[in-house]
Amino acid sequence: MDKDLNKVKNELKKLLQSQPLAVLATQNRGQPYTSLIAFASSDNLKSLYFATTRSTRKYANLTGDPRVAMLVDNRSNKASDFRWATAATATGTAKEVDPAKKEKLLELYLAKHPHLWDFVHSPTCALCEIRVQTFFVVTRFQHVVEVRVRP
Repeated sequence: MDKDLNKVKNELKKLLQSQPLAVLATQNRGQPYTSLIAFASSDNLKSLYFATTRSTRKYANLTGDPRVAMLVDNRSNKASDFRWATAATATGTAKEVDPAKKEKLLELYLAKHPHLWDFVHSPTCALCEIRVQTFFVVTRFQHVVEVRVRP
């Protein structure tokens, strides 16, 4: 594997581990909709997880069209962000996790968000998985590297 790509993947992993929140983009008949979510990531970069109640617009949108994008960044809302901030957009498909795998994946999710224990154990809450196809990692305001994690 290319040394530069390995470096980008390592930086991407650090970004995903360090940030508790992301912006999820879903759509309904072509109309984009974004939501702030708490997320966790798998070590291999292939999956991202978030929890939501089944009555939300984001849940309805992703059950109607599973294609999603998720933005994670480390900006500080200062002018220096144009030079130093990193942002990553993950594209892929999302669906509620298989009930047989839910408890194990909840351990991963709650390791990052222990304060959400009551929320994720509610009967109306769905734990969802984004099966990532590609990350687009942006540094230095306009340097973009594409990281494919699924064929």
